[in-house]
Amino acid sequence: MSASAATGVFVLSLTAIPVTYLFNFLAASSSSWAIVAVGSLILIFVALVARTLVKRKPPKDPLFYVYAVFAFTSVVNLIIGLEQDGIIDGFMTYYLKEGEPHLNTAHGHVICYWDGSAHYLMYLLMVAAISWEESYRTIGLYWLGSIIMSIIVFMPGTIVGKYGARMCPASFLNVPYICLPIWAGFRIYNHPSMTYSTPMKVVQKVQKKGLLRRPLDLMLAIYLILATGFCIFRGMIALDCPAELCRLYIQLHEPYIKDPAAYPKLQAQFSHIGASLHARTPYIYRVPEEAKFCFLVLNIVYGILPQLLAYRCVNKPEFFMKAKEEEKAQ
Repeated sequence: MSASAATGVFVLSLTAIPVTYLFNFLAASSSSWAIVAVGSLILIFVALVARTLVKRKPPKDPLFYVYAVFAFTSVVNLIIGLEQDGIIDGFMTYYLKEGEPHLNTAHGHVICYWDGSAHYLMYLLMVAAISWEESYRTIGLYWLGSIIMSIIVFMPGTIVGKYGARMCPASFLNVPYICLPIWAGFRIYNHPSMTYSTPMKVVQKVQKKGLLRRPLDLMLAIYLILATGFCIFRGMIALDCPAELCRLYIQLHEPYIKDPAAYPKLQAQFSHIGASLHARTPYIYRVPEEAKFCFLVLNIVYGILPQLLAYRCVNKPEFFMKAKEEEKAQ
């Protein structure tokens, strides 16, 4: 395969712009099940076009087609976000009203932007890696964690929240987002791990150090303990804990946890921060003005440090490597 395949996927994803405009026009005069059928056919057609792009030299990794389709849907989600902000109009208006109205919530708005930016970039990078026959295991696992977390929050939150009674057949279009990432996860995890040429003496020396002699690891360990406690604390609030501390915290810092949309009860950090401050969140559930600084510092640290932990594990893996006996010098 060549770089032209990755370029083709990028161009293919941009066809979502005219397709969504036409789809919105057709959806306005169609039934809910017709919308599902047309949406499904569009996704299948995108996969077939992606197959045509690499017909001369098919990729060894079938996930190429999954990422091509998801790149297309990422542009669709970006269009939804832009339409919700009033920047564009007439692309997904009817679908947002009758198909998936829960996307009009602050959480739905933020995840559309997340999928249309962060996930979209990851899809293009993974497609490029497959085209150049390079490993993408690290970024693939990062994407997997992100999209699984998004689904874990979005689907149950939609079902149990205030929009649960308004779910319609169009929600079945989310099924690929549940099934395909699971299949992709097994394939990505089974990709060969990156090999390191670190001398065994260095590995053994690092692994002999206690936690107190590894200040970065000590800081991350303390963070994980505190983050676990904070997560449990917010979970207690979501479950209506009557404790005075819980009552004061939700009243003064994060009233969004009680939003009837139910997404904040499950939480996904990027969307949680954005939706807590979003204009689409009812005023009584937004973070109070005087608490914004504290809220942002606490939640940004809570969200960034796991990324630092992952970066540390990937870039300094000596502590996690299996120490082997040194081979005798010949």
